[in-house]
Amino acid sequence: MTIAIYPGTFDPITNGHLDIVARAAKLFAKLVIGIYDSPDKQPLFTVAERVELAREAVANLPNVEVESFSGLTVDFAKKVKAKAMVRGLRMSADFEREFDMAMMNKRLFPELELVCLMANVEYQFLSSTLLKEAANLGGDISDLVPEHVAKALRKRVKGKM
Repeated sequence: MTIAIYPGTFDPITNGHLDIVARAAKLFAKLVIGIYDSPDKQPLFTVAERVELAREAVANLPNVEVESFSGLTVDFAKKVKAKAMVRGLRMSADFEREFDMAMMNKRLFPELELVCLMANVEYQFLSSTLLKEAANLGGDISDLVPEHVAKALRKRVKGKM
């Protein structure tokens, strides 16, 4: 059974992320979404909230699990016995960053293969950062995230205003 990880902050998970998840779930026997708990970042949602939002979003995909992790991504990959890491690419700047990370990860865990999936055209522009900014300014983000995420996001940004 080939296991893959899809690591990220997912603050919050978007339809662009879910497009990558759905496509990767077809390629691997098991896909583990790794929600990164970074001490350096100040996410809008706690790691527990991000895990719960992601779990609800992928509840219809039986071979997809969601876990939080901290530390090195390669250590998380080893923990879940992953053979591949999935990443989504939106633009050339993503490629440059992913290439650098892939080289470091290969050095740290040579057996881990990187699989990059090109973002769907309708999500090429979408990032969690832009999404949060639009929501904070009152923009309609309802077609960019699952309904439960839009509700949580509107509630959170309303509480910050």
